[in-house]
Amino acid sequence: YGDILSLSSDVDDTKKTEKRVSRIAATENGISTSSVRNPSRFSPPWSYLTETSDANVAFNSLVAAVKDVDPNVKIEEETRSDGFYYLHATVPTSVPPGITGSAGLDDLEFIVRPDDSVVLYRSASRTSVFVYPLTQPVSDRNTNLKRLDKIRRKLGWLMLGDEQQGSSIL
Repeated sequence: YGDILSLSSDVDDTKKTEKRVSRIAATENGISTSSVRNPSRFSPPWSYLTETSDANVAFNSLVAAVKDVDPNVKIEEETRSDGFYYLHATVPTSVPPGITGSAGLDDLEFIVRPDDSVVLYRSASRTSVFVYPLTQPVSDRNTNLKRLDKIRRKLGWLMLGDEQQGSSIL
């Protein structure tokens, strides 16, 4: 799965570290709030303020919604420490069919940021299938995007930007 990236900045001589999820490469199927340079793999962050202003309450709701999105979802990591909320879950990939084992999983990652009431996320297939001579992976039929959208709609959270439409190529 992706790396949690730390961005450090000095503002008024105060060191501040922000965490974010990693991007999705052009050779991967998935969607991420960090893929700003690749519009087809980018989706804007969510705000949980439609439900609560408490990050812990929002994180609890997120964990429940992720568990409910698919009967085969497995929570791999759940971290709550010093204002850092991180969730990593896996779910068997549905497209393309037939991939088994750890290669046949999609990773879902979320960071809840209490400072600005924002949720960053990443959903990516561990395996991408290529058909010669294509240089882009065969479409996952937007399964990662649809799964994330299902979670957000269940929570009633706001998307902070234009909704990603995904690929129209099957």
